Amino acid sequence: MSTQTFDPQAPDAVEIAVQTIEMVEPTDAALAQISAEADGSEIDSPEAVTKKQKTRLNKLQKRLRREVGRAIDDFSMIEEGDKVMACLSGGKDSYAMLDILLNLKKSAPINFEVVAVNLDQKQPGFPEHVLPEYLSGQDIPFHIIERDTYSVVKEVVPEGKTTCGLCSRMRRGTLYRFAQQHGFTKIALGHHRDDILETLFLNMFYGGKLKTMPPKLRSDDGKNIVIRPMAYCREKDIVSYAELREFPIIPCNLCGSQENLQRQAIKAMLQDWDKRFPGRIEVMFRSLKNVVPSHLVDNQLFDFDNFTLAGAATDETQPELLDILSL
Repeated sequence: MSTQTFDPQAPDAVEIAVQTIEMVEPTDAALAQISAEADGSEIDSPEAVTKKQKTRLNKLQKRLRREVGRAIDDFSMIEEGDKVMACLSGGKDSYAMLDILLNLKKSAPINFEVVAVNLDQKQPGFPEHVLPEYLSGQDIPFHIIERDTYSVVKEVVPEGKTTCGLCSRMRRGTLYRFAQQHGFTKIALGHHRDDILETLFLNMFYGGKLKTMPPKLRSDDGKNIVIRPMAYCREKDIVSYAELREFPIIPCNLCGSQENLQRQAIKAMLQDWDKRFPGRIEVMFRSLKNVVPSHLVDNQLFDFDNFTLAGAATDETQPELLDILSL
């Protein structure tokens, strides 16, 4: 029995070797593996990526559940027998709020009802099918209110001016009336911690007031109670959660309104602080829970003659020019 050896100097052997190499093309996975080995990294299999996503989703859900539960408890937002109207706009915040409320409902020590409500304001191009399809597919009870506020706003507001303020007030009035007519005891909005801080600075910088969005609010006529269960939640957590849950997001740019430059400027300022000074946002938000009236300069709130608390200034009848956040 003879043994053949490969002689690299033999012309025929070199040609055969080259042909063999050309015939075997590496797969994409093999190329990725080679590249990973070259830079010292590891390649995750599709199963591993899915597992990581599930783990991240579970962590985010637990964090949001904890923060929402804490806000509900701190401000007595939801009580036994409540019928909660979860206002759903199609944005990430309201989707996340509805999702977390329904999740909490399964294990809450009290009984309450959650119903999604969307106001279709008849903006041109609004995808009317998205929310009904999503809610029906998730077996979530819902109502769609159809009211053409878009035409009214466009008729009243001059061309080139932002429509957000009037649109917000008309939307709020419609939702308030609907809540009263259908026996809802609480109206839940999706505003989060960043919204609350942004509104605080907007009112200070442009409105000359030290006020923001409260986690719980009674309407002027006393007939509705508004709650913000996401008050303790970070926006970046909500963004990540919405991406992982793959909510069918509807962008709030259908009306052609100008972007609110003031709010965007405040948002950019806070995001910059958050990057340069980690922890500052948390400290600022915590200050809203540690107000010392005697160390401010509002003599309607604090009686400086007798050094006693005088009571809050009442300006709720004034038009809310800066209340322009979407639901």
